[in-house]
Amino acid sequence: MDRIRGEFIDIIEWTDDGRDTIVWRFPRHGNEIKMGARLVVRESQVAVFVNEGRLADVYQPGTYTLSTQNMPVLSTLKGWKYGFESPFKAEVYFVTTRQFTDFKWGTQNPVILRDAEFGMVRVRAFGTFAAKVVDAAALLRELVGTDPQFRTEEVGEHLRQLIVSKLGSALGSAGVPLLDLAARQDGIGRQLADVLTQELTSTGIAVPRFYIENISVPPEIEAAIDTRSRMAITGNLDDYAKLQAADAIPLAAANPGTGGDALGLGVGMALGQRVVQSMPGTTAPSAPAAPGPAQPAPAADVPPPLPTAPRWFLAVAGQQQGPYDENALAGQVAAGNLTRTTLVWRSGQAAWQPADQIPELASLLADVPPPLPPQG
Repeated sequence: MDRIRGEFIDIIEWTDDGRDTIVWRFPRHGNEIKMGARLVVRESQVAVFVNEGRLADVYQPGTYTLSTQNMPVLSTLKGWKYGFESPFKAEVYFVTTRQFTDFKWGTQNPVILRDAEFGMVRVRAFGTFAAKVVDAAALLRELVGTDPQFRTEEVGEHLRQLIVSKLGSALGSAGVPLLDLAARQDGIGRQLADVLTQELTSTGIAVPRFYIENISVPPEIEAAIDTRSRMAITGNLDDYAKLQAADAIPLAAANPGTGGDALGLGVGMALGQRVVQSMPGTTAPSAPAAPGPAQPAPAADVPPPLPTAPRWFLAVAGQQQGPYDENALAGQVAAGNLTRTTLVWRSGQAAWQPADQIPELASLLADVPPPLPPQG
């Protein structure tokens, strides 16, 4: 029946009943499309006409009449020396031009990055991306060949490997601190989409959409970030020690016994001393001095030691600079290295902070203008 149907003039069309077919070849017995066949190309499709082994034309949506050397019945009869098959082969490949949005990607192995704050960091990432055919002729030449049905699974693994190979360089060249990666995921995704599209130009495939759903770090880095966040909330190391002591109270209550009682007693005594010290007009009792030879009383005319000036460190272009005293900081303001958004640190701070959030530096930054608003 296929041989008999092949003697009639064809109406060549394709209605895609799946969601994963990129290229589909019109089935015709012996690939002998007859002279005068009608080609119907719908929206979101293009048709590639291959006549006598060569790519003849690419048809956009519309209706066309094809010209071949295969005449109904006559070409078959004249092909008796070829086993009653016509030597003039003609084929039509339909190529889907819509976006395929069901591609997923992920890093099987972590990507190593150099971060200004955390040093060497291993990160993992995963997400989704969309792909579409922009050059049907190049796709047939480079990837499809004579495959009668080319599906997304045949090109998906190649695209995922290409993404992972480009992800490390994209994250490294972005120059974004680890803590700011979440806010810059959209920009990095657009950058990767452009890079992948340029890389796939020869295959006729483009990546119009690239999404990073999550970027994760190892558990030890997450624990360090959590600890730093807790310290930033408390404000300084002394308050952090109080927080640690407060956290130990429910643990001691939940574990009665010698160890728990001792821990609870020690924490209670420490908190009691804190309360006494905080009361106005009172001072905490000092521990009794150990017995020993009497120490001479300090001379009344001897002044106390001079106070030590604070030493400041700056983060400039991802590098730590310093220490500087207040006079040196004025020179850094004049040189443009110390601005309102420059991260600074000194002994006693829990974490690096922008300069405009530190009251001691307000006088130095009084004449420094704020950052310019975004330009339209």
